[in-house]
Amino acid sequence: MDLAYIPSPSTGVIHLGPIPLRGYAFCIIIGVFVAVWLGNKRWIARGGTAGTVADIAVWAVPFGLVGGRLYHVITDYQLYFSEGENWVDAFKIWEGGLGIWGAIALGAVGAWIGCRRRGISLPVYADVIAPGIAFAQAIGRWGNWFNQELYGKPTDVPWALKITEGTNREAGLYHPTFLYESLWNVAVGFLVIWADRRFKLGHGRAFALYVAAYCSGRVWTEALRVDEAHHILGLRLNVWTAIVVGLLAVVYLVVSARLRPGREEIVEPRAAEKTAGKTDAVEGAETAGTADVTDAAGAGEDRAAAEDRAAGPGDGTEDGTEGDGAGHGAGSAAKS
Repeated sequence: MDLAYIPSPSTGVIHLGPIPLRGYAFCIIIGVFVAVWLGNKRWIARGGTAGTVADIAVWAVPFGLVGGRLYHVITDYQLYFSEGENWVDAFKIWEGGLGIWGAIALGAVGAWIGCRRRGISLPVYADVIAPGIAFAQAIGRWGNWFNQELYGKPTDVPWALKITEGTNREAGLYHPTFLYESLWNVAVGFLVIWADRRFKLGHGRAFALYVAAYCSGRVWTEALRVDEAHHILGLRLNVWTAIVVGLLAVVYLVVSARLRPGREEIVEPRAAEKTAGKTDAVEGAETAGTADVTDAAGAGEDRAAAEDRAAGPGDGTEDGTEGDGAGHGAGSAAKS
């Protein structure tokens, strides 16, 4: 008798009247919100302006969703285009099926477009958003729990996941690979935040660290899964993808640190220009104020000098008058 296990939800969708509310979609939406929220805070801390991360995400998120779906459909084409399957199901993204590799790749294209429109370097944006992506993945993985999909091998560990019988799945207890990867992604997110603060990672190295760390965990969680997948040399396709992408990320970390050490001082040129303009305006106002004070002081000195010049002739007149009086007095005395 099994005394402990993780239950699966009886359904992954709740209907609010005619509107279906799907747990998988909610996990994706919440994950995107967390990534943008954290990215915005990190962007402002680096000297950028509020709202820039969200503006670029408007491009990156749709591209990422399309890329993730394309990767899944292409690598698991037999689920949609083999005999007896309905190709229309390839468009039903709410039923699950997003490949992180395609999501990151095409999402980067969307982010590049958004960055280019704002005059921002893509590696800077990638560094800022990296831990948020890890946390978004951690939340998004719970969508697999709602759909009862992508679980691991049968097991009797206390934290086993109970799967109910359904289409293409058998009831039983399995490794909760969604939970393993979710917890791993949380750890990756905090690792990137710590390393970024400790080593001042720049030029895309924070993002490369996220990719390398994520791939190292994906290798072993992917190896536990039992869902249908293509194999190459005895390993699942996603295992090979994780190995190759992870190694490329490590190489980028090493090479980038040697060629471009340090971190970018300016992340958003337009914001820096506005700040510089405001500083110049303030300094100009202060300079003008100092000049006004100096001019006022000079004007006061000029007025004082004018008053002194005006007083000089008056004194001379009085002295002259007194002199003339004295002269007339002496003349009178002589005549007497």
